[in-house]
Amino acid sequence: MIEFLCIAVTAIASYLFGSFNSALIVCKLLKHDDIRKYGSKSAGLTNVLRVYGKVPALITLLCDLFKGVIAVVLARLIVTNILGVLFFGDSLFIGYVAGVCVVLGHIFPIYYGFKGGKGVLTACTTMLAVDPITTLLCLAIFIVVVSITKYVSLGSIISMFFYPFITGVTQYVRGYEGIWINVIFAVLLAVLIIYKHKANIIRLKNHEENKLSFKSKE
Repeated sequence: MIEFLCIAVTAIASYLFGSFNSALIVCKLLKHDDIRKYGSKSAGLTNVLRVYGKVPALITLLCDLFKGVIAVVLARLIVTNILGVLFFGDSLFIGYVAGVCVVLGHIFPIYYGFKGGKGVLTACTTMLAVDPITTLLCLAIFIVVVSITKYVSLGSIISMFFYPFITGVTQYVRGYEGIWINVIFAVLLAVLIIYKHKANIIRLKNHEENKLSFKSKE
């Protein structure tokens, strides 16, 4: 019974926490406007950078970095360390529960009519908190793709495509017991992120996607 309660409370609390969209809050406070009305219409870091420049983007980055990490760390601290509840022999499972639900909240925030960002940054920090080795390998793929193509969306799509495979391989090598359920969570995260890039995929196909630029906009 306590195991079910831990999963349920972690999932709900993480979703509600994830629903606080950093890009929307930062742009509302600094620019008094809704970022979803401009650029790619996305409430995400890349769109904040393109529309409002470096300062709002940096603040958004820091907020989203902490959001994913806090959710996973708190879930592990309370469920694993304080309550002593362990799933599949390690703390990865409850971390994945918190992580997936934080990303769900970021993408489909209950406070903003279920219209949020693409979830790439939040997913990245969440993945890093859950499984640093796997995430760093995916980050390397992201950096290589973006460096070559200058398309952030393409880097996100390709790195997330490989995320479940890398999760399975690295955790198998390290001898984790709950590898298959962890891979399922990795697939859920990958599907979520890639699905939110469906408009980008169309623009990439039509050669209409914007390339990354660090030029500030006044």
